Amino acid sequence: MSDSSVIFKRTKSKPKQRARDTPGDAAEQPTDVAEDEPSPSAVASKIKNKAKQRAKPKTSLSFGGDEEEGDGEAFKIKKSNLSQKLSLGRHPTSSGHLPSNLDQATITASATRGPVYDQAYLNELKASTPTSRPTAIQGDVQGEDISMNFASDDSVRGGIDAFDVGATSIPSQSFVLAAKEKRERLRVSGTAGPNPDDYISLSVTKHDEEYRGPHPESRLMREDDDLGEGDDDFAEYTSAQTRIALGKKARKAEASRLRGEMQDLIADADEVDEETQEWEQAQIKRSGLKTDDGISPAAVVHAYRPTPIPPPTEIPTLDVSIARISQLMTSMTTSHSQNTASMSALVSEQSQLDSREDELREIITKAEEKRSWFVGFREWLESIATFLDEKFPQLEKLEEEHVSILKERREMIYTRRRADNLDDLSIFLGSLPVQPHTGPEELDEMGRIIPRLNPEAAQRDRQAARTARRSRRQRENRQRQGEEGYSTDATLPPSDGADYLAALDQLSQKRDSILSDVKAKEYKNPSLGIGSRFAGWRERFGDSYTSAWGGLGLVGAWEFWARLEILGWNPFEDSRTLDSYHWYSDLYKYSRPARADEDEEERELGPDGDLVSAIISTVVIPRLCMLIEAGALDPFSSNDVRRVVDLAEEIELSVEKTDHKVQMLFKSILGVFQGAVSDTKASQDPYLALTHPPFRPDAIASRRRLLRRQEKLMANIVRLRRYQDSLFGVDDVVKSLLLECILPVANSGWEVGGEESIHRVAQLLPKELVTAQIKAQLGISGP
Repeated sequence: MSDSSVIFKRTKSKPKQRARDTPGDAAEQPTDVAEDEPSPSAVASKIKNKAKQRAKPKTSLSFGGDEEEGDGEAFKIKKSNLSQKLSLGRHPTSSGHLPSNLDQATITASATRGPVYDQAYLNELKASTPTSRPTAIQGDVQGEDISMNFASDDSVRGGIDAFDVGATSIPSQSFVLAAKEKRERLRVSGTAGPNPDDYISLSVTKHDEEYRGPHPESRLMREDDDLGEGDDDFAEYTSAQTRIALGKKARKAEASRLRGEMQDLIADADEVDEETQEWEQAQIKRSGLKTDDGISPAAVVHAYRPTPIPPPTEIPTLDVSIARISQLMTSMTTSHSQNTASMSALVSEQSQLDSREDELREIITKAEEKRSWFVGFREWLESIATFLDEKFPQLEKLEEEHVSILKERREMIYTRRRADNLDDLSIFLGSLPVQPHTGPEELDEMGRIIPRLNPEAAQRDRQAARTARRSRRQRENRQRQGEEGYSTDATLPPSDGADYLAALDQLSQKRDSILSDVKAKEYKNPSLGIGSRFAGWRERFGDSYTSAWGGLGLVGAWEFWARLEILGWNPFEDSRTLDSYHWYSDLYKYSRPARADEDEEERELGPDGDLVSAIISTVVIPRLCMLIEAGALDPFSSNDVRRVVDLAEEIELSVEKTDHKVQMLFKSILGVFQGAVSDTKASQDPYLALTHPPFRPDAIASRRRLLRRQEKLMANIVRLRRYQDSLFGVDDVVKSLLLECILPVANSGWEVGGEESIHRVAQLLPKELVTAQIKAQLGISGP
């Protein structure tokens, strides 16, 4: 048995279905092969080629068959929706439709289900089914040693021929063991026997044909050399070639791509081809297969339902038809009237909408005109504001210069008047002791000592000057005889008076130079500029003008020209009234807009009221207060007191007496008189303290002159009190002048003129101001 060899041969065809072995068949198997047999070299080369082909990786198809050779794309069957719904269990011949046992089977065929398996048919199938393996050799040649001694072994040639013709045989156990021992012996010895070319290695290939790695003697396959696993062929399905997304945007794009592919696959699966579906339905009908989509028409049994007979309808009568037609006509008439009313309402609404549209268009047009006008008005106001910002500082500087001139004039007059009072006091009360000079000597520009004046010599010079002025006034008939002392000597010396007039003239020239560089008339004349602009605003847009208090805005802008016009005005030297100025007449006309068929004198006030009062409150009164406090008002001058009373009455025509600005004016006037009383008291208190007055012939005349000046001051205060009543403590000023100034001087020479002076003062005073001391001293009885 060891001398015999077994030959294995593989063909391209798949193994046939095994047939059941029978004793008769085993006996009839041929033992000889055909006479035609191939050469051993041809058989060996054929086996090597087959081994090389098996070394290439192969992929299996989805339905289980081997992939055909070639580099083409793998074939994939796409099933339709209808074919997917079919299953083997629904086929008539499947196990789901088989009977529970073979006794129930029948071979009878029906028109719709096909043949039925009965007991006889099943027995026939069972007998024809083989139960043993075929005798032919079906094993794989890979991994086994094959003897190539075809010349010495006839059985091998017979086996090859038998394999070619389709005969099969199963080798015995002793044959297999002998083949294994021979293969192991050849492997250990490393020789191929007498014929080395006939040796076929298990590796199928020779060492010199291809590179087998760093260990060619090893039979293990490395992971890197495993090229036949099919990873490259299935890379599309295993994501082997897919790059890993690392960034946020890349991951988002990858997820979007996968969702798109999934949607495409779902769409392809749900896609229905009408022609394919019709063909499948036709094939199902021909084959008798059933689906879950419906039931066969033959299995559905329809029940008989008779057609219902409609109920009889009565033939309408003439009266019913007429009534129905009348009702229909009534409804149509009502509908027509409603439609007519609706159309009339729509026409009326359309006309209202048209009128409303015209009104809106007109409103929009007016709004646009108003907007454009206000844009231009705002630009013009900005130019006016720029002009005023440039000119106002110059005006204020000139106003301060005028106040400084008045203050200098007041100091000159008050100093001379105080010196006259001190000279009279020193004559009838005595001179004050001379204080020794302990301070440093005064030096001139050259460093020389300025000699100090002799008080007696200075007093003689003042008396001579006063006598000369009095003589000049008498020659000019400016003072009646017997009124010596009533002259307050408010005139300046000729040199100082000339300087004062020159300063006022220079101030007037500077005032005119403020607008010398202005060429536009609307900037020079406010009535042509802001007056016309604000008047146009009042005429065109009266509502916005009134709500915005346009009149007050006009007064605020007109203030510059009003202050410029009254710059340098001294109401106690200039007899002009307020209505003689241009700003007064222009604002008076603006406050009373002209109307048709109406005289200028009969015009009524406009919506702004009297703007003259506003400009007097904001400009004139503050300016008068400033001038009075600077020294324009002389409290010893009856003319000045009379003028200030006239100004107050003129102001009251436009501004009420209770207005806080008027009250401020009264307070400024009273402040001037309070200052004069305080100065008089302070100058004579040191002389009244002397106890030993000297005897001088001119003492009586000096006392009378002093008392007459004080009486004149009292008369001016009483005249002011008659106008403004007992406001701001005017009664206290009267009492202080009487008790602290006039009465002490009168008591020093009661018999030589003091009593007469007190009687005159008592006649000037109101009864409520005559004190009990004066009444007792004068012998006046009664309350």
